[in-house]
Amino acid sequence: MITVIAEIKVKPGRREAVMREIEKLLPTVLAEQGCVSYVPMVDFNAQVPWRKTAPDSIFMLEEWESLSHLEQHQQMDHMDQHRATIKQDVLDVVIHILEKA
Repeated sequence: MITVIAEIKVKPGRREAVMREIEKLLPTVLAEQGCVSYVPMVDFNAQVPWRKTAPDSIFMLEEWESLSHLEQHQQMDHMDQHRATIKQDVLDVVIHILEKA
C-alpha cells in the first residue's frame, strides 16, 4: 500500500472552484481499481508559531494498493479531462508518494 499527498497550488481566490471540480470527480476515482481512499483537504487555520500556511492549496490524501494502481489512475480519461478543466486555476502540483518505514 502507498500513500500519496498531492499539493495542488491554486491561484488566489480559485480554491473553491477547483474544490467543486474535485468533488465531482470523487465517486469516479473511488470506484477505480486499487483506490483505497481519495480525500481532498485544505489548510487548517491553527494559530501556532511552527505552522507554514498554504491558504490557496488543496491537499489530496490518497491511498492506493500499489504504484501500478496509482499510475493507472494518472492515465485515466477522467483524470485527463479533470486536469484540462482546472488547468487555468492551478499554478503547480507537488506529489509525494510515501510508504511505511
